[in-house]
Amino acid sequence: MSFTSILVTGASGFIGTSLIEHLSESPNYNLAAAVRRPISLPPNVRAEPIKDIDGNTDWTRPLAHAEVIVHLAARVHVMAEAAIDPLHEYRLVNVEGTLNLARQASRAGVRRFIFISSIKVNGERTSPGQVFTADDTPAPIDPYGISKLEAEQGLLELAKSTTMEIVIIRPVLIYGPGVKANFLNVMRWVQTGLPLPLGTVQNKRSFLAMANLVDFIETCITHPKAANQIFLVSDGEDISIAELLKKLGTSLNRPAKLISVPIWLLWSGAVIVRKKHVAQRLLESLRVDIQKNQRLLGWHPPVSLTAALDETVKSFLEIHRREN
Repeated sequence: MSFTSILVTGASGFIGTSLIEHLSESPNYNLAAAVRRPISLPPNVRAEPIKDIDGNTDWTRPLAHAEVIVHLAARVHVMAEAAIDPLHEYRLVNVEGTLNLARQASRAGVRRFIFISSIKVNGERTSPGQVFTADDTPAPIDPYGISKLEAEQGLLELAKSTTMEIVIIRPVLIYGPGVKANFLNVMRWVQTGLPLPLGTVQNKRSFLAMANLVDFIETCITHPKAANQIFLVSDGEDISIAELLKKLGTSLNRPAKLISVPIWLLWSGAVIVRKKHVAQRLLESLRVDIQKNQRLLGWHPPVSLTAALDETVKSFLEIHRREN
């Protein structure tokens, strides 16, 4: 039996822990995890300590046996940015750090470099009836999205002059067991049983279950036609925020109490309290087209949105019980 040696960076993060767990269940991979601090890993996964990631990081030891890299490590998008020059800080890790790793990987003989980018490269919203595709002209708005685009461009240029294959994956909002941030807050809102003023929201948004993301990443590790391609990835089921709240309420056994408030009033309130970015995520649409994944790779999301939401809520309730 042949084995593929895979190095996963950002192994302690939300995606990284799930990906490592998923891949470690297969006998087909030799796995190494690049980590900044000691973490619990499956017994068949080798830890490779690495310091801060930037343009000067030495990757010699982690790359010694790697054939494929899944690069998850990044300075992630934050809602309350404190840096004086955010774009500079994002570039240090997301651009310089990524390209430094990729150049060393190419010299070390790595054959495929999978870069987890962001849908923010495409933009922040889609118009009614429209979807983002992998072939769209990028239109990032914030420093995080800009840094991800610049990393993508650098990787694709590198692919032109080396034999290393590049695969770029732009996920939409990811959820699953252990999810934090905005999605966790949404579940908490529904759990309170308090009325939510989102009954009139008719937007459509794409979401991505962690189970579907790790399955897609594995497909890109092995599929020959993934080489030098850009993919958008989602569950393939677009729903409104109101529909999401109803589904979460069903899973929580606490029906969501939605009241109808005019959209213009919601926008006005968000502007007054300086939460326009929150309103954008709740009220605007963001949809992606994954037909390329199906056509080129034969990939279909293996888990339905409803089933994935049920698993996410189950984990949320278990954590809530342990903490209280």
